[in-house]
Amino acid sequence: MPRFFCPAPLATGQVLSLPPGAARHVQVLRLQPGTGITLFNGEGGEFEGTGRRMGRSEVEVEIGAHHAIEREALRAVHLLAGITANERMDWLVEKATELGAASITPVLAERSVLRLKAERADKKLAHWQGVAVAAAEQCGRNRLPVIHPALSLADWLAHPTAPGLRCVLSLAQDARALSAAAGGHDALVVLSGPEGGLSPAEEALARSGGFVPVTLGARVLRAETAPLAVLAALIV
Repeated sequence: MPRFFCPAPLATGQVLSLPPGAARHVQVLRLQPGTGITLFNGEGGEFEGTGRRMGRSEVEVEIGAHHAIEREALRAVHLLAGITANERMDWLVEKATELGAASITPVLAERSVLRLKAERADKKLAHWQGVAVAAAEQCGRNRLPVIHPALSLADWLAHPTAPGLRCVLSLAQDARALSAAAGGHDALVVLSGPEGGLSPAEEALARSGGFVPVTLGARVLRAETAPLAVLAALIV
């Protein structure tokens, strides 16, 4: 049954018009009146829905039963991901959503190729939030990961957006195995770099801010692969 994110209060018996994004998706799929769909608003669980009217620009649905289904991970993993090139960052957000990341904070690292300022930063944030919505619709999550505005590591340390054991992916000799460091913790904040990794100054700053250096093993993973390997190791 097709799933759609509807960022509005939902209640059984309610009849409402879908927001523009969901309505366009319904129209692309050419769904007909009477077709069953699933709606979720990110507040927990999902609702049955039935198409009532499919107009050229408006889709009206009737809300059915609520099902308190949760597909969230038992361990909350918050990613601080150095911003990578456009397509790679989109891919990271999409797959991190599917793998169950609790939140994603794009980090403006020294070696980040993509630079974001003012209006462009706002547009990128909205774009990444849309990527997360589409991924949640596809994978069955009923809660969206929080996509925070991009910021520097120094700014994050001054105003942390998530609690948990702080880990930084590192190639240093003193880095511990991720599994050993994470044992017994139900919430983690994991920092990873962009292409080229974090600079020595950034890693030193992270350590001084309480981040424990951790490693995923002997192989060096790409910037968009490493955070996903972390999620696969800690959540799945």
